[in-house]
Amino acid sequence: MNIVLLSGGSGKRLWPLSNDIRSKQFIRIFKTEDGEYESMLQRMYRGIREVDGDANVTIATSKSQASAINNQLGEAVDLSIEPCRRDTFPAIALACSFLHDVKGVGDDEPVVVCPVDPYVDNTYFKALSDLSDMAAKGDYNLNLMGIEPTYPSEKYGYIIPKEAADVSEVLEFKEKPDAATAKEYIEKGALWNGGVFAFKLGYVLNKAHELIDFKDYQDFFDRYDNSNKISFDYAVVEKENSIGMMKYAGSWKDLGSWNTLTEAMHENIVGNAVLNDKCENVHVLNDLDVPILCMGLKDVVVSASPDGILVSDKEQSSYIKPYVEEFDQQVMFAEKSWGKYQVMDVESESMTIKVVLNPGHSMNYHSHKNRDEVWVVLSGKGRTVVDGMEQNIKAGDVITMSAGCRHTVFAETELKLIEVQLGKDITVEDKQKYNLE
Repeated sequence: MNIVLLSGGSGKRLWPLSNDIRSKQFIRIFKTEDGEYESMLQRMYRGIREVDGDANVTIATSKSQASAINNQLGEAVDLSIEPCRRDTFPAIALACSFLHDVKGVGDDEPVVVCPVDPYVDNTYFKALSDLSDMAAKGDYNLNLMGIEPTYPSEKYGYIIPKEAADVSEVLEFKEKPDAATAKEYIEKGALWNGGVFAFKLGYVLNKAHELIDFKDYQDFFDRYDNSNKISFDYAVVEKENSIGMMKYAGSWKDLGSWNTLTEAMHENIVGNAVLNDKCENVHVLNDLDVPILCMGLKDVVVSASPDGILVSDKEQSSYIKPYVEEFDQQVMFAEKSWGKYQVMDVESESMTIKVVLNPGHSMNYHSHKNRDEVWVVLSGKGRTVVDGMEQNIKAGDVITMSAGCRHTVFAETELKLIEVQLGKDITVEDKQKYNLE
C-alpha cells in the first residue's frame, strides 16, 4: 500500500501549543497503553503500520515541518518536501513524482492520499487499505472516502452518491453549506468529504504534466515556486467524470479547534495542573514546568506553553485564529530532527535557550556572522567540534564560540545544554551550514 500523508497547517487554531513550526499534528496529547503521550502524526503512522507493516508511507510537508517529523518518526521516514507552499494539488503532484522517480513506484500502482491529522479508530486504517484495493481495480479513475456524517456540519463539503451503497459512483459534490442545507443533504444520503483520495499513480502524474511544465521529480522540485496555487479538488476532482466513493462509518473527527480536540482527550489534564471539585468539563494542557490551579470553572480550556497562555470558553475557542494572527513574537519552542529547544529568555542583545539533543544525534556544522555563543552542559555526555578541533564534553563544561566560528555538538547520551546567544542582530536567518570532514 502506497500512502501519502498531507502534513501542513500554520499552527494558529491550537495556539499556544501550536506555532508556525509545531502545527497541531505534532502536539503530544494522546496517552498510549504504556503511559507515554503521542501526537496525531505518530498515532496515524502507527495505525497504518499496524494494518500494513510494509506500507510505503510518504509524508508531503513543508521544509519547516521536516525536522519535527524526523524527531517523532525517525530519520528513515520518506518526506516529499515542498520548497514553498502551493496548495494541495502541487503538493500531491510533487509527492507522486517523488514516488515514481525516487521510490520507483509504477504507474499502475494505487496511491492513497489522506490528511495526517484526523482523529480516527482502527477501522479507518483498514478502510484506507480497502480504498487502495478499490483504486487498484480501476473501475474509476478517482476514488474517494465518504465519511458518514454525525451531524449537519457547516465545516465540510459533501459527496452525493449515486446509490445508497457502501461503494457507489459519485453523482455530485456540494460546497460547505449552512446547517439547514447540510441537514437536507444528509437526509438524501450525502457524506462528508474528508479529503481522502485514491488513484493509480500514473493518473495524477498525467494530470500534473497537463497543468505543470516539468520533466521529472528534481526538475519539478527546482521549479516548484512557479506552480500555480490550486487545490486538488479544483484541479482534479471537479473535472473528473469517473469517480467512485467508498463509505466509511467508523469514528472520524477533525480536531481543528480546542473544542473538538478536548472532546477526543481521554483525560482532563495533560501536564502539571489541579482542578478543584467545582470544575465541570474543564481541560488543561500545560507544557510549562509550573503548576496551574483551576477552581470553579465550567466548559473551559486552559493551555500553557512557552509561546503563551490561553484561557477560553470552549465554544469561543473556535474563534481564536484572528487574534493569534495579531501576535508578532519569537517561536519559543520547537522539535528538531536532533532533539528540541525552548527559548527561556529574550533581551535586546541576547537570547537564552535550553537545548536537548537525543542520543546519537547532532546539530548541523554551522557558523553565525552576527553573534557569539556559549554552551553550558547541564547533563549527559558528547563531543563538540569547534573550527575543526574536537573535544569531549560532560556536565559542567563550558564551550565558547565567537562570531564566524564553525561549530557543532554530538550527543552520546541525552545531552542538555544552555545556549546563550550574544549579539545585536540575533535572527534564525543568521546561519551558514558546512560539511564536516
